[in-house]
Amino acid sequence: MIKEETLFASSCSSILQVINSSRYGNASTIFTTSGSAARKFVKSVQAGNIGVNVGVAAPIAFYPFAGLKDSFFGDLHAQGGDDMIYFFTERKVVISRW
Repeated sequence: MIKEETLFASSCSSILQVINSSRYGNASTIFTTSGSAARKFVKSVQAGNIGVNVGVAAPIAFYPFAGLKDSFFGDLHAQGGDDMIYFFTERKVVISRW
């Protein structure tokens, strides 16, 4: 299943509440001219792949791309090698363009 939504909000706090209430957490992107809003979004959004002013937060192959919440499938948030060290860690990837 693929779920894509475009959401508009008057404040960063209100959009974060909507996004974080979702059971999915693969990727999320914000388009903004505000560095403050971008930092708050990156720190607070519950997604595995985060974009700032980029169309799709799809990193190159060696970044973790498992997502969070029900977007993740499996037992390990790892993609081989050193990632096995992070067995109990949920990491985020941020791709930003200014």
